[in-house]
Amino acid sequence: MNDDDACGVMEAQYIRRHHRHHPKENQCTSAVFKNVRAPVPLVWSLVRRFDQPQKYKPFVSRCVVKGDLGIGSVREVNVKSGLPATTSTERLELLDDKEHILGIRIVGGDHRLKNYSSIMTVHPKVIDGRPGTLVIESFVVDVPSGNTKDETCYFVKALIQCNLKSLADVSERMAVQGQTELLEK
Repeated sequence: MNDDDACGVMEAQYIRRHHRHHPKENQCTSAVFKNVRAPVPLVWSLVRRFDQPQKYKPFVSRCVVKGDLGIGSVREVNVKSGLPATTSTERLELLDDKEHILGIRIVGGDHRLKNYSSIMTVHPKVIDGRPGTLVIESFVVDVPSGNTKDETCYFVKALIQCNLKSLADVSERMAVQGQTELLEK
């Protein structure tokens, strides 16, 4: 198990506080953790952009939002080839800038993720003696016919891990560029 998969005391507290899913019998739920070597404000500035998931989600090619970016707004996401889907329709369920919480529910699309909802939280964490961020994304989803809970959780966790790795890469690159720009001034 690597550092990003570890669930320590603080992580468990965050899960209990913010990531409450109530799975039904034919659903699976899990959480993915990612340490990011960039400060919370920078990471949150990417996560909170419901209208621009393509800024860090590598499988999103296009996003169009219906609504004012408030709770209840809906986004139509086009997915790049390589995944078993081309579109996803997602509703913003929760956006809390103070607590750094984003909640999304999938309400349509040509994929097998039915009754999917996720919660993403961003927390300060010192990493290698510097201000960093712990990102946690949890989800609940129906297990599709013909799949097991383990297979479903594995697939969804793999997608989230890919998205969070990309979020870390983008955030860390922006943090380094920001520091470089400060040094040049």
